[in-house]
Amino acid sequence: MLCSEKVYTIDDLRTWTRTEASFAVLGKPIAHSLSPKMHNAAFAALQERDPHFARYRYFRFEIAPEALDEALPLFFEKNFHGLNLTIPHKVAALPLLKAISPEAEIIGAANTLVRDDKLGGWHGENSDGRGFARAAEMQLGIRLTGTQIVLLGAGGAARAIAATALAQNCASLTIVNRSRERAETLAHALTQSQMPNAECRIFSQDEIRNPDFEICNSRTPVLVVNATALGLKPDDASPFPAELLQAGMAVYDTTYGTHTSALVAAAREHDLPAADGRSMLAWQGALAFELWNNVPAAETFPVMFRELS
Repeated sequence: MLCSEKVYTIDDLRTWTRTEASFAVLGKPIAHSLSPKMHNAAFAALQERDPHFARYRYFRFEIAPEALDEALPLFFEKNFHGLNLTIPHKVAALPLLKAISPEAEIIGAANTLVRDDKLGGWHGENSDGRGFARAAEMQLGIRLTGTQIVLLGAGGAARAIAATALAQNCASLTIVNRSRERAETLAHALTQSQMPNAECRIFSQDEIRNPDFEICNSRTPVLVVNATALGLKPDDASPFPAELLQAGMAVYDTTYGTHTSALVAAAREHDLPAADGRSMLAWQGALAFELWNNVPAAETFPVMFRELS
């Protein structure tokens, strides 16, 4: 019997016999993913209203990067209706898709794939940026418009957050990354071809630890966003020096776990509003669920967030 708590592989997919509508998250590693928990909770909550949701199931698949080009057509063939992508597939999947949304094109990554029977393949979307924007407003009371964004990291999640912040007319965008070159590449990709009027400041982690460094002004609200992996483990150091935290700032850490990250803990010690990444995960999941099942995200978000909390 198929189990949504199990981690499946490309070998399982090759022999997949389930005929009912299925959904899945793909990544490597993937065992830690909470996506099956929240999506299956949403299916269970909706089945009283519509019995066909009782037959829907969401699974997790560990797919190696070299197997992605085989896996995506197989998922389509095996009657999967929707897929989520996480590390390391969000960017690598783009050339394998039949179509991508303007939002995914701007971000340069897809985290949600929607079945398109007319095209005979997958349509790529990205719900990460919108999920982050809703999470920041819900938990911190902050809208990206008119806010100074200090973004830590330059990977897939950072790309989505940066693109969304610029599209929503943030007051400024500062990107801080261990590798300055990678941060410059991200800024160039966003401003050169997609948002030519936007201005980004770039710093390395070493530069912001200079005692004379000032990362922003105090005239407008500042949102510090951790989009690095630092915070996933209980003993991870904060990616942002505690001495730079000041009144007027808020902190959103996209990592989450049973522990409180060092960054969130430091912000709370400074009496600053702070939140972890569970609300972003739930919002991006609810937005993906809406794309697949035409159920408004606002209806499934409370169920998903409750499961994660």
